[in-house]
Amino acid sequence: MSEEMDGVEESTAPIWAAFGDLMSVLLGAFVLILVGVIGVQLQLSNRLDEEVKQRQLEAQRRQTLEQALAGPLAAGRVTLVNGRIGIRGSVLFALNSAQLQPEGREVLKSLAGPLSGYLKTRDEILMVSGFTDDRQVRDGNRQFADNWELSAERALTVTRALIAEGVPASLVFAAAFGSEQPVSSNADDEGRAKNRRVEIAPIPKPQAATVAPP
Repeated sequence: MSEEMDGVEESTAPIWAAFGDLMSVLLGAFVLILVGVIGVQLQLSNRLDEEVKQRQLEAQRRQTLEQALAGPLAAGRVTLVNGRIGIRGSVLFALNSAQLQPEGREVLKSLAGPLSGYLKTRDEILMVSGFTDDRQVRDGNRQFADNWELSAERALTVTRALIAEGVPASLVFAAAFGSEQPVSSNADDEGRAKNRRVEIAPIPKPQAATVAPP
């Protein structure tokens, strides 16, 4: 009888040992999954906090810019959409021209002071962007080869005018977009007039590249 009991105990012992090993493996797997889930939650939480901070900073930046441009905005001389200052092309230039009109010069003069003050407190620079409609430069106008050149010259003209009015030359640059970034349809005169524009947008200042020693 005792021999039979000993046989039963010997046969069940490996089963309990295997069961214990299985439980250890399952417990280890559960712990790994739990740690992984907690890690993912922490990453998501950090990303959410960072996104909230970025949105708060962006809202603060726009509010600061709106306050700086309160005068020109109230006068209806410029628009401010998503941090981009817009000036209708007809205010600045005659059709197919890059020569600044008196009204346009006055608008830029009213912007130079507030923009200079804004830049003093920000790590940003100004991008002056020129845009046109989709119509080619008027026949007989040999001054510009195409809309790319026209938009570039207009952006340069505005950039130089801002510098002449006191905006630091190191904090402003020109960019040309031609007809490639319309804000309205080019199917009618009203839409084309909206597309002929210059925009001034503060953007983060480029970081200086580090040069490794030879």
